[in-house]
Amino acid sequence: MKRFTETIHETVHFSVKTDVHQHLWPATLIEALQARTSPPRLRGWTLELDGEPDGAVNAADHDPDLRAAQAAADDADLVVISLSSPLGIESLPPDENAELLDAYHEGALALPQPFGAWAAASLTDIDPGLLARQLERGFVGLSLPATTLLDASGYDRVAPLLDVLEAQHRPLFVHPGPASPPSANGTRMVPSWWPALVDYVQQMHAAWYAFLVWGRPRYPALRVCFAMLAGLAPLHGERFLTRAGERTVVDDHTFLDISSYGTRAIDAVVRVLGIDVLVNGSDRPYASPPDHGLGAAAHVALCSSNPARLLDPQEVSDDVAIPAGAQS
Repeated sequence: MKRFTETIHETVHFSVKTDVHQHLWPATLIEALQARTSPPRLRGWTLELDGEPDGAVNAADHDPDLRAAQAAADDADLVVISLSSPLGIESLPPDENAELLDAYHEGALALPQPFGAWAAASLTDIDPGLLARQLERGFVGLSLPATTLLDASGYDRVAPLLDVLEAQHRPLFVHPGPASPPSANGTRMVPSWWPALVDYVQQMHAAWYAFLVWGRPRYPALRVCFAMLAGLAPLHGERFLTRAGERTVVDDHTFLDISSYGTRAIDAVVRVLGIDVLVNGSDRPYASPPDHGLGAAAHVALCSSNPARLLDPQEVSDDVAIPAGAQS
């Protein structure tokens, strides 16, 4: 992986395409997960988690060469991967998560073009110095699970990490965390799709409003991106006005990726927040790049200019024109 500044400076212009949200488990992380005897672990290629049904993992989904070819087919010039926070690695005891986090970071740095990566951090041994070093090594920013950003105490807990991001002008990526644990009798009889449709959406919805109440006042300059359109939380603006007496305010430092949603949901969020805070994120290999259906000019905004402002806003000039042929 190239250093952050080299990669971003080469891609911050209107003729390239960025995907800010994919997952690719480096071989080092796969080996570490396969060596574990308790969740989260890979038993062969079966993923075992505490809060979700066991699931088969497709080895090809985590083949760097195949994924690089897929990125080329997607016309993606920069693909930013993140640790899969639903695994719960960040919240393991320090003696367990250190090995897995090291495996992720070392493997991510070794990935070929066009991959960049979000850093990850232990939530049981908060180490801002380590985060600063990871950012210096080339990670674009920090990904945190939504489950740790749901209230004031959560923000207090990770404040040392967010302080590093704000000081270094790096963004935060808020991603769904682990699904709810099993019920008291040890079973959780839900369909395999339930965590993604219920747990993850609820987490992102709550994290959106928690950031509004506790995050943004504390970090006025922090750039933040919420995965999966923040669980469509912005669409509740009318209810927010009715119950809180406040209107939705467009925050040009707060972005949402469009992963796993399509034309109707994306169009609805655009009607509330506009196009300038939406960024392209596919969530590969769990979903394909969305079809936003909004026209060529919107495509440029979603895939090029908006991700550039999220990742490195100093490189974006206000007077850069949209290229010919990109008008809607």
